[in-house]
Amino acid sequence: MTELRQGDHQQAATGPAAVAPDPEEALVGVEQLETHFPIRKGLLRRQVGLVRAVDGVSFAIPRGQTLGLVGESGCGKTTVGRSLLRLIEPTGGRVQFAGRDVRGQSRADLRRLRRRMQIVFQDPYGSLNPRMKVRSILEEGLLIHGMGDRAARLERMTAALERTGLAAAALDRYPHEFSGGQRQRIAIARAVVLEPEFLVLDEPVSALDVSIQAQVINLLAELRQELGLTYLFISHDLSVVEYLADQVAVMYLGRIVESAAAEQLCRQPLHPYTQALFSAVPSVEPSRRRQRIVLPGDVPSPSRPPGGCRFHPRCPLAEAVCREVDPPQVDLAGHRVHCHVAGRELDRTGGDATAASAAIAAAITAATAAPAGPSQPRSDA
Repeated sequence: MTELRQGDHQQAATGPAAVAPDPEEALVGVEQLETHFPIRKGLLRRQVGLVRAVDGVSFAIPRGQTLGLVGESGCGKTTVGRSLLRLIEPTGGRVQFAGRDVRGQSRADLRRLRRRMQIVFQDPYGSLNPRMKVRSILEEGLLIHGMGDRAARLERMTAALERTGLAAAALDRYPHEFSGGQRQRIAIARAVVLEPEFLVLDEPVSALDVSIQAQVINLLAELRQELGLTYLFISHDLSVVEYLADQVAVMYLGRIVESAAAEQLCRQPLHPYTQALFSAVPSVEPSRRRQRIVLPGDVPSPSRPPGGCRFHPRCPLAEAVCREVDPPQVDLAGHRVHCHVAGRELDRTGGDATAASAAIAAAITAATAAPAGPSQPRSDA
């Protein structure tokens, strides 16, 4: 097997399957985003280290599309979403929205820009103020941004509730009077009432019953179609991501290790970590069922990330080069992966992603035997 040279198989990302278009042309463009948190100890609270929650993340989301961001608990997905809106201040990198540098905005300019960028939080119980009626919850943003007089605000709020499947009578009720699914609909209405262009959806259905999850996911798909919204969809449910997302990016320990068009990534995962995640997804299609892959250990601490490839302590295919050298990006027509093994398999197969994915899966199966129990690698946030 010949060694992959950095630059082999790199092709221009073209057509709708391209996962990372030019950040200058996309609605949302992120380049080398970093969000680090200081570790302080002692009486003087001196800094003794850093938690590298997000460490060099890059992607772009074209207008009207959805990027699904997946990965295990603690990999940095939520921090990415909040850093985009500067709810958490990034420590490095570049974030562009509609051609504007988000990190370079003044406080006043950022407030105006945030009307066009909204977020729906994971917990519908904790994200709504229990002391405020739904009317006040929805109206707060409209008042801040000076959107309309009292009659116009009422019309906007009523329309937002109706879009999310709730009646106008909900305006005069408190959050505790609603079910979990209804509360999440209110949270979505709070976001869309400002007529944004971009939504960060941070695990919007993970706290809901399965039957309610489907309703909310269908609602989000309808709103995207009706309002022309662009989504960053953060989730641990890979089947939901496959249904809703146009593109998928897989995060591990603060970095994106693989990204591609949703269907391509689900059918041809190249990174061993991505293979492990998708092996845990049940499927009714026999052709799509995979041999279960159980990864040993837990995600290392982001304050002490391993050298070389960050996945190598848990990778069944890790080699000496994986422990020493950070893998370069291999780009196969928009399917991007950071993995020495995947790069060599693509080199061996002449850039055939299907054959390379099958070979990597077979190698993982040969290297490790999955136990019969239900234990699987989790990808929840």
